[in-house]
Amino acid sequence: MEGAHSRSVSEVLTFFHSDANRGLNEQQVLENRTIYGRNELPREEGVSFWKLVLKQFDDLLVKILIIAAIISFLLAVVNGETGLTPFLEPTVILLILAANAAVGVITETNAEKALEELKAYQADVATVLRNGLLSIVPASDLVPGDIVEVAVGCQIPADMRLTEIKSSLLRVDQALLTGESCSVAKTSDVNPLAKAVYQDKTNILFSGTIVTVGRARAVVIGIGPNTAMGKIHNAMSQAVDEMTPLKRKLDEFGTFLSKVIAGICMLVWVVNIGHFHDPAHGGILRGAIHYFKIAVALAVAAIPEGLPAVVTTCLALGTKKMAKLNAIVRSLPSVETLGCTTVVCSDKTGTLTTNMMSVSKICVVQSGDLIRPLVNFNVTGTTYAPEGVIMDESMNQIDYPAHLHCLLHLAMCSSICNESSVQYNVEKAIYEKIGESTEVAIRVLAEKIGLPGFDSMPSSLTMLSRSERVSYCNHYWEQQFKKIATLEFSHERKMMSVLCVCNQQTLVFCKGAPEAIFQRCSSVLQNDDGKIVPFSTKIRAELEDQLCSYGQNETLRCLAMAFKSVPLGQQTLSAEDEHQLTFVAMVGMLDPPRQEVRSAIAKCRSAGIRVIVVTGDSKATSESLCRRIGVFDAFDDLSGRSYTGAEFDDLSPIQQALAIQKVSLFSRVEPSHKTMLVDSLRRQNEVVAMTGDGVNDAPALKRADIGIAMGSGTAVAKGASDMVLADDNFATIVAAVAEGRAIYNNTKQFIRYMVSSNIGEVVCIFMAAALGIPDTLIPVQLLWVNLVTDGLPATALGFNQQDQNVMLVKPRKMDEAIVNGWLFFRYIVIGAYVGLVTVSGFIWWFLFYESGPKLKWNELTTFDNCVEGNMPYSCNIFQDRHPSTISMSVLVVVEMFNALNNLSENQSLLAFPPWKNLWLIVAITVSMALHFLILYVKPLAVLFSVTPLTLTEWKVVFWLSLPVILLDELLKLISRHVKGGSIALRFRRHDFLPKSQTRQQ
Repeated sequence: MEGAHSRSVSEVLTFFHSDANRGLNEQQVLENRTIYGRNELPREEGVSFWKLVLKQFDDLLVKILIIAAIISFLLAVVNGETGLTPFLEPTVILLILAANAAVGVITETNAEKALEELKAYQADVATVLRNGLLSIVPASDLVPGDIVEVAVGCQIPADMRLTEIKSSLLRVDQALLTGESCSVAKTSDVNPLAKAVYQDKTNILFSGTIVTVGRARAVVIGIGPNTAMGKIHNAMSQAVDEMTPLKRKLDEFGTFLSKVIAGICMLVWVVNIGHFHDPAHGGILRGAIHYFKIAVALAVAAIPEGLPAVVTTCLALGTKKMAKLNAIVRSLPSVETLGCTTVVCSDKTGTLTTNMMSVSKICVVQSGDLIRPLVNFNVTGTTYAPEGVIMDESMNQIDYPAHLHCLLHLAMCSSICNESSVQYNVEKAIYEKIGESTEVAIRVLAEKIGLPGFDSMPSSLTMLSRSERVSYCNHYWEQQFKKIATLEFSHERKMMSVLCVCNQQTLVFCKGAPEAIFQRCSSVLQNDDGKIVPFSTKIRAELEDQLCSYGQNETLRCLAMAFKSVPLGQQTLSAEDEHQLTFVAMVGMLDPPRQEVRSAIAKCRSAGIRVIVVTGDSKATSESLCRRIGVFDAFDDLSGRSYTGAEFDDLSPIQQALAIQKVSLFSRVEPSHKTMLVDSLRRQNEVVAMTGDGVNDAPALKRADIGIAMGSGTAVAKGASDMVLADDNFATIVAAVAEGRAIYNNTKQFIRYMVSSNIGEVVCIFMAAALGIPDTLIPVQLLWVNLVTDGLPATALGFNQQDQNVMLVKPRKMDEAIVNGWLFFRYIVIGAYVGLVTVSGFIWWFLFYESGPKLKWNELTTFDNCVEGNMPYSCNIFQDRHPSTISMSVLVVVEMFNALNNLSENQSLLAFPPWKNLWLIVAITVSMALHFLILYVKPLAVLFSVTPLTLTEWKVVFWLSLPVILLDELLKLISRHVKGGSIALRFRRHDFLPKSQTRQQ
């Protein structure tokens, strides 16, 4: 039923043909169940396992690798080859692809759990009135029109309209739906607002929320998918997982690389058509197959098979670093996504604030005789820990607060007139509250005030363990004052009172809304001398002015304390006893901002990241917090920068689009507003990080580019998120963004390394085919280099140190290619050199090496025509393993030097020496050790068709490889000093790689 909050109880009951005193009868229940269905969230059909598996292979590079593996396998079978070597290459390729697919399936399976976890917030049973009798039924059996009774601790089983409150007060904790920091009071009164948000629907009980105070009856108005929780479920199930920026750029790069590879392979095959009939092949068909194998080898060489594994490894390293920062990553790609975040939509409660209500101000009457009778104290400490001090108006610490009369009575009242508790959890090493946040705040205040009696009290308290200290002072007062009766808080009185006895004296302690306490006071306690004097008009006016200052200027939540003496022996307490009170003190409390948040927001600003605060709390409270933490400056005009959810809904679509560009605060929002905000920002090509902790946040977390849940949040929010903040701290997000940027820079470096190396392999094979010389490298050698010797240094590049200026540059644009034109030109230059020297080492052995055959050029290029006995040399020299081993060794060594080049994109090795990344030195050492292993261990040498090299051969390998460092130093010099010049602009204007101009939806 829509709009039930704006209709009277009788109208709602009439709509469902229900009776408030008898409920529905069995026939009506059956009819309504036929119409509305069962009170259950719909089951979502997940993607089948095999569809998930096939999805992992829906990538162009992967498809090319699969085709290459299959062709290699078929060619080996057709040629009748035996042994392990011919089948090694396709087997390894398929094993790598299978491993990557397994990781992808596991990741996507975990993502489906969020929808299942949402069902945990459905109640199991409900107390329902049917046929005039109360009975307990499964919550799934409820139908609209049912009359349900709820009490303290009950989980609301469906959306319901209050019909009757059976206690003096009804409060409900609906933070998981609205994000409000405290439980809210409910009433059965009509709310005439047509477009009320959840927070304004004070006569509606929402499914999944919990009753914290009171007892009531309500009529069911929505079940299953038609509840507020059901709408969240629908929004989550409709959210489509999209590619992260890195995945998108890698796919674009892969598509481009695939086209280049296909073109080169075809070109190599076509160029060699004239060689198909060479006698060495034994026929045109076999010649065509031979050069087709070369084309396949070229594809294997060009595709960086290890790239997915290295990217995954680098992101995994990032998750470990983030875990140390209290950021637990659930989705690996989100590590990098953080790096290009342009907008952070942050929840207020618990993220920007501590989510621990604490007293920050105390106002007492110093003396009625003074011109300014009031005095204010400041209280430090922003958590539930009994850590903090009382300070005077000049910010000087009060050494013994309990020696001041008003503060002493304030501590008594805070301890006795209180139903909450605080305890220290030894296992989690945290302070935990039980009860209302405001009551917990004044209980903690009593600990900060301490006890009177001896001068060593403040220091002696520190001698206790945390478990003993947490409520030591409160326990002391509870032992001194024996409670006799309690008068609970009610809306009409707006206060709570406790009757107690101490030392043959009976007292009433009261706490409540300041205006209610002021009305009932006839005297005040003076702080300077402890005398009780009349509550004069002057004092009342001063207190009301101070209340206005606390509430409006500082947006503090205020409570006032009072007491009175009653006749000894009184055993009952009534509202009549709450008059002729003596005013003690007024306290102002707030959910304080975290100390490190202000500097974290400043870092976001310098990094070009916009922060938008999104909260369910009131506009005034939220604006005040935003001024404290630096989202707004003290005198900023907030028009156009601060909206409530209702205000934003009233704007036209064009006005909303313009408002999204400037807004910094959304207050009084409901779940749909958060999702709308994420969608609107993404339509404007922003990369959005959204934080949240409640069930209400889950749809927005799932829709955002990166969803960040709080460690203390609900399982639903965590399940829908990409990352969880263990410490619930906004500053952790900023640290994670810096790490994400560093990871992206490192990703670019090892992509540069691997691609330039692979280009070298392509050039090597292409040159050999074009020149007509024997194969310099066979596929199994290329596969070993790509996966093992290249893979380790590439992974080690993920340990490159974070740039000190990483948070002083703007986020990269969504359409920025992962490799721009100038960078790709550098790839080609370095790759061409790698390929050239690899072939040069091969040719050197045949033509110039003293221990080699010393052939002539035309003898090398016509090796196919060699006939044994007709030449001055044996044709078997073309089967010698030395030249191929030299080529492979040159390729390995030159790539180790090239790894050193990639410590920094543009910084010289003189400025960024190798010992800046010791892991890279270790990786290069291990890679070379593995290369020596296959050269000097005979079974492996046979498997990879290599042989040990002499010292002379190693010298040639070294001197051919070393100049790659000098060449890259020259290119880095150009990048640093000709930045923005004609060379750079030329390649920026005509990027070799495709760019997405619009965001993929």
